[in-house]
Amino acid sequence: MSERMTLKAGEHLGTSEGKRNFNAVHFAESAPRYDLATRGLSLGRDAAWKRILVSSLPDLADPACLDVACGTGDVAFLLADRFPGGAVHAIDLTPGMIEIAQQRDSGGRVQFAVGDMSRLDFPNASLDLVTGSYAIRNAPDLGATLDEFARVLKPGGVAAFLDFSKPRGLIAQAMQYHLLRLWGGFWGLVLHCNPRIHGYISASLRDYPDEGSIAGVFEAHGFREESARPLFGGMMRLHLLRRSP
Repeated sequence: MSERMTLKAGEHLGTSEGKRNFNAVHFAESAPRYDLATRGLSLGRDAAWKRILVSSLPDLADPACLDVACGTGDVAFLLADRFPGGAVHAIDLTPGMIEIAQQRDSGGRVQFAVGDMSRLDFPNASLDLVTGSYAIRNAPDLGATLDEFARVLKPGGVAAFLDFSKPRGLIAQAMQYHLLRLWGGFWGLVLHCNPRIHGYISASLRDYPDEGSIAGVFEAHGFREESARPLFGGMMRLHLLRRSP
């Protein structure tokens, strides 16, 4: 396991570069037990949500797909199953995540690479589908990252993102903050003896758009929101977007 993380989320998530650096350190430590964490944090629902994400995608013949912030590859493998004739790419900022994903990919069905979702190494209008689970909330700059997704997607291409949903209203937001801080901190303590691992989730929502404004953010960066499905009692949300022509 990597050296114990000592960074405080509140001191780093306020700027794009600070957030990028925090994510690199945080996920490097969490990678070896990341799958256990997602199952624990979601009370075992994580795999089902990812299946729903992939099943929500349109039927396409041999699409070019990209899964961003792919972690250990769960969604990428589901994409390979759903579109066996397509090309599935998957990137993550953390080399440790990519190493685990490649070890899981015994058939070589997915092209895994270390990469930054806000600086994609793909040509303009080259992809049919972009997906991400727990991805866009961690984007160093959400607007710039959405612009990148719009750049690489073909006109009419589809993006699907699973992430935490920030409620409207200060009271609901404060309740969510404390709940996630306690629940994430608990799993950080259990899995890493470090409550800052996963406890950061509450801080990561500070500057994230709430459920009343996020559709407008998507629209401002080239996407139309086709659906927003609440999950886990509204704590999570699955966004299905279409790139504007």
